[in-house]
Amino acid sequence: MEARAIQRTVRQSARKMRLVIDLIRGRGVAEADAILRFSKKRAARQIHKVLKSAVANAQQAAQRQNAPFDADQLRVKYAVVNEGATLKRFTAAAMGRATPIKKRTSHIEIHVASDAAPVPAAKATPATKATPKTKAATSKKKTVKKKTQKKTKKASK
Repeated sequence: MEARAIQRTVRQSARKMRLVIDLIRGRGVAEADAILRFSKKRAARQIHKVLKSAVANAQQAAQRQNAPFDADQLRVKYAVVNEGATLKRFTAAAMGRATPIKKRTSHIEIHVASDAAPVPAAKATPATKATPKTKAATSKKKTVKKKTQKKTKKASK
């Protein structure tokens, strides 16, 4: 079961939000929920809302498909924060000038998916062929041998 939730135009810069979203990427939903709940960052509250929404969307999708649902089996599969539209404002400055203020926004997107059973790796054949040596590798060895032989001949003279 996979579900997603998106929140657009959150009034905080994407750079600050990414610090928090990096903490939960790839973790279980219960663990991510605990991290966000006890984080001191302001961004954690908005990200927590989106995570809860994604879990609720997964639950609704499971009900629609009449499939069993367990929130503890969900993991944060994909979590990203992108830049949103920037609000441009101006404030007064010295000598009648105006200086720009950029109020940045961001978009949060979180995908949650249930843990699938790991796919067993394909069995390797017992008699594996050795990889043939390349010409460059063999020619290097020959030149090294020749140089060492020349050095030993000079030393013996």
